[in-house]
Amino acid sequence: MSFLVSHEWSLALFSAVLAAFAVTNVIFFRRLRRARAPARLPSVSILVPARDEERNIASCVGSLLQQGYPKFEVVVLNDGSQDRTGEVLQKTEARSGGRLRVIPGPLLPPGWLGKHWACHQLAQAARGELLLFTDADTVHHPQALRDAVATLEGGGLGGLSALPRQRVGTVGEALVIPLLPWVIHSYVPFILPKRTPAIGQFMLFRRDVYEAVGGHGAVREEVLDDIALARNVQQAGLGWEFFDGSGRVATRMYRGWRETCRGLAKNLFPVFRYNVPLFLFVWTWLLWLAWQPPVVVALAASGRLRGEIVPPAALAIGLSLLTWALSALRFRLPLVQVPLYPVTVLLVSGIAVRSFLWHLRGQGTWKGRGIHVGKR
Repeated sequence: MSFLVSHEWSLALFSAVLAAFAVTNVIFFRRLRRARAPARLPSVSILVPARDEERNIASCVGSLLQQGYPKFEVVVLNDGSQDRTGEVLQKTEARSGGRLRVIPGPLLPPGWLGKHWACHQLAQAARGELLLFTDADTVHHPQALRDAVATLEGGGLGGLSALPRQRVGTVGEALVIPLLPWVIHSYVPFILPKRTPAIGQFMLFRRDVYEAVGGHGAVREEVLDDIALARNVQQAGLGWEFFDGSGRVATRMYRGWRETCRGLAKNLFPVFRYNVPLFLFVWTWLLWLAWQPPVVVALAASGRLRGEIVPPAALAIGLSLLTWALSALRFRLPLVQVPLYPVTVLLVSGIAVRSFLWHLRGQGTWKGRGIHVGKR
């Protein structure tokens, strides 16, 4: 029994470390917010790859065209859409006064993932000094571009990325999506230097920096091109930072349970750079941390375990609730999910298994295309 109590205290200690990260990140995870504009505002190309995005593209492009910034263009690549995306873009382009350019997506060549090829084409078509890559399912505050450019210029950065607010519309989304901002807010200590997370939904580069690290051509086979690009910029010493962009950009990445599962399965194993032991250890540990303390408390309440094990287990639960609550409050996620965090971890762990099998077998598709272009 003493071993179990000691083990429980070790879980509480680990939870305390996560809580410390979460609390310090309230201060040190910087928000993308109003910043003093530089003396000179460089021109910006806002680049949007779009494939079968008829339900999102009008609101996305509409918000981009309303940016309070003097020198920018919006370039959208219609990447072989089979729905009404092209029709919506054509009408929007006609009303844009020349601010919007729509270009067709060339045939996908061997050795490229689809979105990466689209971004590569967009970068070649861009005319701006800065390149902002953003997804078709995002909606932007009118000051988002100005604030991002001011932050980039003021910090002397080569590039930056921002975490959008994650909107959810179904119970399945509300149970699963909150894990993504929670992991960033609880496991990445922004008080330490050289943090290189990235989110492809909002990535701003100086053009010369983007080209110096090889752009999307250098990461053409990487499922997580955003993280790979950020790593390349950081390793080149060209300056990279990651911000909380929830006050400036919002997105609903997936709609419904099926799409959410497929979207996350595409990404969860590549996050670990296909490291099988690390992947299995992390997801086993997350499940243990989420479920073991509540089970221990339940067994103690039923008289099957001695009461001395309850204090450390209850402490671990309380600290976990704190980290989830801080994340939910900061990113305006449903608070009702917070006490259900063990269910969230269990569901995402199941999706992680699917991701593992997809990539191990070279299976899986997204928007009608395979997600593998080479052997791992």
